[in-house]
Amino acid sequence: MSHAGRYWIVYNGEVYNYRELRAELEAAGSTFLSHSDTEVILAAYSRWGAACLDRFNGMWALAIYDAEKQELFLARDRFGVKPLYYRMAQATFAFASEIKAFTAVPDWEARANEQAVQDFLLHGLQDHSSETMFAGVQQLEPGTYAILDCRRWLGAADAERSAAFKVRRWYALPPACFDGDFDAAAARFLELFRDAVALRLRSDAPIASCLSGGLDSSAIVCTVREQLIGQGEVIPQKTFTACSELPRFDEREYSEKVVAMVGAQASHVFPSAAGLFAALDELIWHQDEPFGSTSIYAQWTVFAAAAAKGVKVMLDGQGADELFYGYQSFRRPFLANLVRTGKWRAAFREAGGGKGRLRALRDAWTPLPVQSAFRAHRRRSRLPGWLHPRRLNAENPGRLASRFERFQNARELSLEMMTGQHLQKLLHWEDRNSMAHAIEARLPFLDYRLAEFALSLPDQHKIRDGWSKAVVRSGMRDLMPEPVRLRRDKMAFVTPEEIWARETHADTFRAELAEAVAVSRGILTSGAPDYLERIIRGELPYDTACWRMICFGRWVKRFGVKV
Repeated sequence: MSHAGRYWIVYNGEVYNYRELRAELEAAGSTFLSHSDTEVILAAYSRWGAACLDRFNGMWALAIYDAEKQELFLARDRFGVKPLYYRMAQATFAFASEIKAFTAVPDWEARANEQAVQDFLLHGLQDHSSETMFAGVQQLEPGTYAILDCRRWLGAADAERSAAFKVRRWYALPPACFDGDFDAAAARFLELFRDAVALRLRSDAPIASCLSGGLDSSAIVCTVREQLIGQGEVIPQKTFTACSELPRFDEREYSEKVVAMVGAQASHVFPSAAGLFAALDELIWHQDEPFGSTSIYAQWTVFAAAAAKGVKVMLDGQGADELFYGYQSFRRPFLANLVRTGKWRAAFREAGGGKGRLRALRDAWTPLPVQSAFRAHRRRSRLPGWLHPRRLNAENPGRLASRFERFQNARELSLEMMTGQHLQKLLHWEDRNSMAHAIEARLPFLDYRLAEFALSLPDQHKIRDGWSKAVVRSGMRDLMPEPVRLRRDKMAFVTPEEIWARETHADTFRAELAEAVAVSRGILTSGAPDYLERIIRGELPYDTACWRMICFGRWVKRFGVKV
């Protein structure tokens, strides 16, 4: 789309508050030919330049070319929901939403970024910097924009060309402190959450929700019902749930309570190991890079089922665990900080005794530099026998991982998860899975206003009397089934990967791993099959590195990656 004969845009995503921005721009004299958010973005950039990004509430990767200045403006949303890659080679600058687009560039060669590959194989790290697993392919990091001076680029010598490309950070989660009590925080959460959901219901296409039976997705589904009733809608919403025939991996007991309460039309999928390996090449093609868990396939089946029912937009709960301390890993730094700040009575009450209390005391009395050195030492431990010690030109721990070693309380861990690799890889997987099925995934918990509010809360508003996400649970009182609101046993979004590898599909895992070793160009050694055999025999606990090796081998074959 173009604007005023000067600005041209290509754009992926949604700016949910475009109606409000349009009214503001019209009041300032702008005129519009369409009713799209794309035209609003162009008019906003024309009036405010890069500062327009601060006014957008949404998810986006966009490129705007200014024909008058001969400048290319690239920008990515605050949390990196939408992807934007670029590649600079000789006189060519290329950008895209998918790495595979660069295969159309004449000088393309798929080569491994050896440090990123080792970080993935050893530690499961992915999307933890601007680098990707393809050498020479960068991603614009979340909350940043870049400007390419095209005249300078075209006129520069090879060694000077990179000076024509500047990357700047435009967003960082601001430090803030909520000064209200717990009840005020719960009320404010509900107010922000309702508005975040309402904005994401703006669509001309059918909307549905992912529903796991946990607190986050159930909160979305129940709030959507409230919104639809308020709008006088009579068509029931659709929900999609990944299930398992194995009871310990199945959560229908809870998702069905939500479905019954809101009167949704529920669909269920049952991911299988056979389906996983049949779809694996297609999955890797859409993901662009290998991925660290078979749960990505479960999510793939959810979006496939939704697409088959004509759904074009789905709401999901990404970001809630990172912002409101939903993971078990938050408890130790939370308790340690209570001890460190002299809140002994609260620490003993929250710890409940046993190992949790002892670990909190140890963390509280261990200086941060010592903790950081210990984490780094664990990553530097001897390379496993399944990885060739000299085949990859990489360090352990790598330079890309060093930024994730320092946190001394739960808030710092939350910031690390939000801005480091944890949330980034989850968003990567969800965006590629959804878009592969022509579905737009919208994430109410990552409304920036809600995220900034969450980071402003004191820890005791999030972990309270042993409850995680306490402020969310309190805010959703009376809006969702009590057995779901008060669950303590929520599992992660998982597949029975260990059962598949050890028992039901051990031969498939053996064959796939052997093939991965054969195509890895010496990176994986004969120790890999031996390692899997020891796991199958029960001599070693299950290690997700087995899956990472298999997925890496398929990636090498699918993209013809050279090392």
